[in-house]
Amino acid sequence: MNNHSMKPRQRFLALDSSTAQLAVAVMDNDELLKEMNVSGERNHSVHMHPVLAQIVEEAGLTIDEIDGIAVGMGPGSYTGVRMAVTAAKTLSWAKGIPVVGVSSLNAIAWGGLSFAMRDYSAPADNEQHWVIPLLDARRGQVYTALFTSGVDDAPQRLEPDAIRLMAAWIDIVAARLDALKEEERPASISFIGDVAIHKEAAERLGDVYGGVLNMVPYELEGRWVGRLGAMRLLQGESDERHALVPNYTQLSEAEANLQRKR
Repeated sequence: MNNHSMKPRQRFLALDSSTAQLAVAVMDNDELLKEMNVSGERNHSVHMHPVLAQIVEEAGLTIDEIDGIAVGMGPGSYTGVRMAVTAAKTLSWAKGIPVVGVSSLNAIAWGGLSFAMRDYSAPADNEQHWVIPLLDARRGQVYTALFTSGVDDAPQRLEPDAIRLMAAWIDIVAARLDALKEEERPASISFIGDVAIHKEAAERLGDVYGGVLNMVPYELEGRWVGRLGAMRLLQGESDERHALVPNYTQLSEAEANLQRKR
């Protein structure tokens, strides 16, 4: 039984347009009520409002029955991520309901890990798995982060969301692994998302790790944005809507200099 069962149910709208997939969900507390994931080839401006209207209707609700909004803040496509954030802020203001921003990479990590672990044999209680979401950012760059998680838990952040050179990023993760004692090492490491284009670089991590290395092609699903958002909204949290800006992220100065020399 979920611990919100004694309180009135809350319905939340979740949306993310930071990738080629427009991911939308309606949540009933922290449970999925309805989900739509539309491959828009980044043409989200055409689909956004019709999809939002359709999913609320299919969930058996009206927009006035939505109690809060969760929105993916990126990082991702500059034009794409801005659309969902703008739509969420506008709805929040028009309806006077709270809005929270969540990391799109965190949602990708949770969804991809859940997918990767479906066939995983019974894990130890304290077993941790590292999750590395990847969104291609061209020219050898990725939007990425590092998370750790139990099999059923929301991923906990180890490294911030950023745009990074994939080759340099693998060296950073490898050094972090190398510094761990054997018993502190993760039970598996999963690369999630745009893995095909970065597979060769990702597999270099195996030279240091030696454990189970998963490559999981994955496109973001709205439910994971919804679950991350519900965690905050059900705690009574909200963000100042006017201050809510997408996480565009930039290469660090050192990496940018390295990029220029190539």
